[in-house]
Amino acid sequence: MKLHEYQSKQIFSRYGIPIPKGRVAATASEARQIADELGGRVVVKSQVLVGGRGKAGGIKVAKNSIEAEQLATQILAMDIKGLPVRKVLIDEAAAIDQEIYLGITNDRAAKKPVMIASASGGVDIEEVAATTPEKIIREHIDPLLGLRDYQSRDIAAFIDLPRDYWRDFGRIARGLWEAYTSSDATLAEINPLVITKDKRLLALDGKMVIDDNALFRHPDLAEMRDSDEEARSETEARKYGLSFIKLDGNIGCMVNGAGLAMTSMDVIKLFGGEPANFLDIGGGAGADKVAAAMRIILADPNVKAVLYNIFGGITRCDEVARGILAAMEEVKPQVPMVVRLVGTNAEEGRALLADANMITAETLADAAQKAVAAAQSSAGKGA
Repeated sequence: MKLHEYQSKQIFSRYGIPIPKGRVAATASEARQIADELGGRVVVKSQVLVGGRGKAGGIKVAKNSIEAEQLATQILAMDIKGLPVRKVLIDEAAAIDQEIYLGITNDRAAKKPVMIASASGGVDIEEVAATTPEKIIREHIDPLLGLRDYQSRDIAAFIDLPRDYWRDFGRIARGLWEAYTSSDATLAEINPLVITKDKRLLALDGKMVIDDNALFRHPDLAEMRDSDEEARSETEARKYGLSFIKLDGNIGCMVNGAGLAMTSMDVIKLFGGEPANFLDIGGGAGADKVAAAMRIILADPNVKAVLYNIFGGITRCDEVARGILAAMEEVKPQVPMVVRLVGTNAEEGRALLADANMITAETLADAAQKAVAAAQSSAGKGA
């Protein structure tokens, strides 16, 4: 789950990371009022969950509160990469002397968090890594020991930070680590962390991504979710407890078990098809949950066939079959469906589907080949 800049910086502030004075505005008049309170010269920043806001015109500097109101009017009317701007952050403008990148993420290969820093702040760290990787330092952090003082000093030395700032930098690095761990984040990033003309370190921008699987521990963070940046189907799936990710293919997939779902997608690609989604209905899914999953899959106009790959261990195949039939009654699908049912009550499930004009398969390879062929045929008819 991505957090907006203003949300991320609020969390940073709790852990002692200095941020500019500022507040969020939903209207241009609010923006003017906040700018007045901050002394007039402010930065008006669109709050959307995509990168490249500045290049798209979503970040502007206002010389006074009147200009802040005018810029807020323009920015609140924008769509940036397809996402509407509903709020702007009004921050006091800072006189910048130097920009630094500082972030923490998970290094899956090392099985540890890693703190990343570069003296080339203010630009995408991916761009720096691709063009000038020698400008980046990576410090792996032992999750049992946490960030050590010598590590923050090593980072400060690598990025040629003047010694006068090392103590404050150490506090910011520790604060970022605490924000990262306490929030169950997968990314906590300050870009840029700046040295101001009046010799302060200040986090001008912030970004956090929270692990969805940990949100049950953080109801306060869960309330911050902005569904604007998600596909509507993913928002709908979450209501039913479904693990769903929309993809660009034309074969809808409904599978019980994440590993089996990944395997199903791989086998579809092996036989020349493209999956339209990842969807794990989980163990013990009842007919209502299956029906909801089917509605979500079929809401995608790109879907030309649907593959059901169900292993009945905890999930009963006859329950899945009833869910499929219930959804078919409601949605009236116009695309072919391929079903592979194996395990608990598989025979009963197949019997329920026998009269529903569905394509059945005994193995995953057989099911995938039939789904690919059905999608190609359906796409040909549509053309």
